[in-house]
Amino acid sequence: QVQLVESGGGLVQAGGSLRLSCAASGRTFNSYTMGWFRQAPGKEREFVARIRWSGDNTAYADYADSVKGRFSITIENAKKTVYLHMNSLKSEDTAVYYCAMGQSGTYNYWGQGTHVTVSS
Repeated sequence: QVQLVESGGGLVQAGGSLRLSCAASGRTFNSYTMGWFRQAPGKEREFVARIRWSGDNTAYADYADSVKGRFSITIENAKKTVYLHMNSLKSEDTAVYYCAMGQSGTYNYWGQGTHVTVSS
């Protein structure tokens, strides 16, 4: 059974930074896509970033346009942890952030979410 546990959320001023962590247990995630999503109050959940693996075990990162240049996703396989580094935070980044794991475009496992509030 896979479990994903997010941490690192909190309150930060606009322009500040946060690092979210997602620790996976129960399965190695070397061949899985790891993604971050977020859901703001009153809005639908949206894609933020993902890290995926090619056939030669090269990692590729993709980002939503709204976070490109400000957020970065990294992975530490030894700790089975994926991180979302968030810089230059804006009030519109306020949301619950979710970690997800999956394959072939489908995310089968989700964390419980961590709250990020950016004050302006």
